[in-house]
Amino acid sequence: MSEFLHRHTRLSGLEPLILSPDANFINVGERTNVTGSAQFKKLIVENRFDEAVAVARQQVESGARVIDVNMDDGLLDAEKAMVEFLHLIAAEPDIAKVPVMIDSSKWTVIEAGLKCLQGKGIVNSISMKEGEAEFLRQARLVRRYGAAVVVMAFDENGQADSAQRKVEICTRAFRLLTEAIGFPPEDIIFDPNCFAIATGIEEHDDYAVAFIDAARELRRRFPFSHISGGVSNISFSFRGNEAVRQAIHTVFLYHAIQAGMDMGIVNAGALPIYDSLDPELRERVEDVVLNRRKDGTERLLEIADNYRRKKGEKKVEDLAWRKLPVAQRLSHALVNGIDAYVTEDTEEARLQSTRPLDVIEGPLMDGMNVVGDLFGAGKMFLPQVVKSARVMKKAVAWLLPFIEAEKARSGDAPKSNGKIVMAT
Repeated sequence: MSEFLHRHTRLSGLEPLILSPDANFINVGERTNVTGSAQFKKLIVENRFDEAVAVARQQVESGARVIDVNMDDGLLDAEKAMVEFLHLIAAEPDIAKVPVMIDSSKWTVIEAGLKCLQGKGIVNSISMKEGEAEFLRQARLVRRYGAAVVVMAFDENGQADSAQRKVEICTRAFRLLTEAIGFPPEDIIFDPNCFAIATGIEEHDDYAVAFIDAARELRRRFPFSHISGGVSNISFSFRGNEAVRQAIHTVFLYHAIQAGMDMGIVNAGALPIYDSLDPELRERVEDVVLNRRKDGTERLLEIADNYRRKKGEKKVEDLAWRKLPVAQRLSHALVNGIDAYVTEDTEEARLQSTRPLDVIEGPLMDGMNVVGDLFGAGKMFLPQVVKSARVMKKAVAWLLPFIEAEKARSGDAPKSNGKIVMAT
């Protein structure tokens, strides 16, 4: 393996995305997928492509580093829809800057999409379900088009559901790709299959654990490849209860990332922070995800309705944190990405400080240090960090006029050194 040292995965849209070993978890935005988003499907079926483009933009703005595009639906000409949508987002620099993951179960749709990509994208996916010959044929074409590839843990005998089978299939696929056609290991992304847990069927209880165990072994065997999965599949049995589903996603990712998962298809911006989950909900979700108790599903169902919002019911904002001292309020706002009160809290902190700069160097930086610690521990994800950065930016913007005024009073205001005019 020594010849692969220091080889990193290089993807690109209009801008490069380099996946080095020390890179944090890569969010792949899932909302531009007709099989996973009813809203996006409605827009595509009704030929409202301009509005569908806005969904892609929202995913990128929320922190998606890659966007997954899927048009597999019986009501659509998937090839035509894929090509039209990719052409539209290619004309939007704020979207086209990120790589695209072309997602389809039909090879013809994947190839049509590959012909539209600028930069280096990802094919999602190929597998050995139709045998080695077809698997290698598709892999050769992926390499010719210059894309990375997601390899499903799926062979001639079906999808793998145990950790052992997941590892066996992925190992076989890796050897075929690297030894038969010279596919770069860093361009291989394993998907060991995220299956729904808490379904009431005992055989399903270990699905999340099997994924996590497989991820750990695949990371050990193939350190230069990547491990991904469709995260929303894991919580499918709780569809309709978004609070519980998002809690399951957060807990699952926390443990899967520690095991080696470094990429996932997930709704960028919708994940709660691990430490901010209600402790009782987090404990019961963790029991289910890690299969720690035989009655885990029943215990989660006991409290699930407490977190379900009725149709039309507005979310009640918990403002208990507003009673905290101002430094703690600023930290809470930064960690949770809440900008509604940051201007008034920043002003209160300024009035209590000797200099405006003290607010930045004190409570604001303290809050961002908490954000950094949570991000480094895998308890917070890039979309949440993006929200925190926006809150910080708003607070600093409020302080800047006071900082400049202080400089003017003290004589520290920058002075012009004059102008130089050059003519050629």
